[in-house]
Amino acid sequence: MKISVLGTGRWGSCIAWYLDKIGNEVVSRGIETAPDFLSLYYKHKNDYLTFPESIEVTSDLEYAVNRAEVIVISISSQHLRSYMKEISEFDLDGKIIVLCMKGVEADTGKRLSEVVGEFVDESKTPIAVWVGPGHPQDYVKGIPNCMVIDSKNEEVKKKLVAQFSSDLIRFYIGTDLIGSEIGAAAKNVVGIAAGFLDGLHMTSLKGALMSRGTREIGRLIKACGGNEISAYGLCHLGDYEATLFSPWSHNRRYGEDLAKGVKFDKLAEGVMTSKALKKLADDHGVEVPIVTGVYNVLFNGKEIQDELSKLFMRDVKTEF
Repeated sequence: MKISVLGTGRWGSCIAWYLDKIGNEVVSRGIETAPDFLSLYYKHKNDYLTFPESIEVTSDLEYAVNRAEVIVISISSQHLRSYMKEISEFDLDGKIIVLCMKGVEADTGKRLSEVVGEFVDESKTPIAVWVGPGHPQDYVKGIPNCMVIDSKNEEVKKKLVAQFSSDLIRFYIGTDLIGSEIGAAAKNVVGIAAGFLDGLHMTSLKGALMSRGTREIGRLIKACGGNEISAYGLCHLGDYEATLFSPWSHNRRYGEDLAKGVKFDKLAEGVMTSKALKKLADDHGVEVPIVTGVYNVLFNGKEIQDELSKLFMRDVKTEF
């Protein structure tokens, strides 16, 4: 299968490496001035992995889009709309777009598949999402994991799961696109909260954070029209180990460094996602105390310790 992976960051490069490894014809496309692209273009490697010669690296967006049967997009979620404006100038009919990114558009509260849906006719250009746990540092060592592919198009998600599955990644067929997207985005916000706990030397509270975080995201998914049980699947709870505990998690590290007063200069998707989820929760009248606490720290200048105290001062209620 001819696949073009648009995005040459940590995850985008890993996806290209993986899809080539399992026998696809892969092009990796990046922005010609970006350091991550330049490293792959000139050295065929980055800080995480080395590309085989079979992967073509290019900055030519038109070429990458036109030659592909499947277009995999892995960029910052808040840039997806502007990126789709570029991509939609080309003929996308008959192609499948797969979103390997986790977020919700901050300004609109729209899921990423909804953003793409504004630019394509889904009867001609189906949209799928690829979510779940995993880090490039583990995959390149041969450490396996499980992930999910979801779509409104039953035939497409079954085709992709069959094409992409291997002994390195066990794919499951998603059954709730809304839950898969919101759950995957929300785990990054909970990851920042986990980093707060690490930075305050309260790591033992992560168990409670996992339990209560999953409950509130389940409520939000249900209010948005999805199945709340999705919060307990691979898109959200199943991704907690890689996000709440891993030293490689950008969101956890961002939260820890913020609590310690240290600057973190890499992308943490959970920052803008907290704003998006707060909007979704407000629009649907859903109580999301953990998301609200993270949002208040990041956008309202509240102290981390004060927001944590608020969680403990909430009214007594039953657990379920």
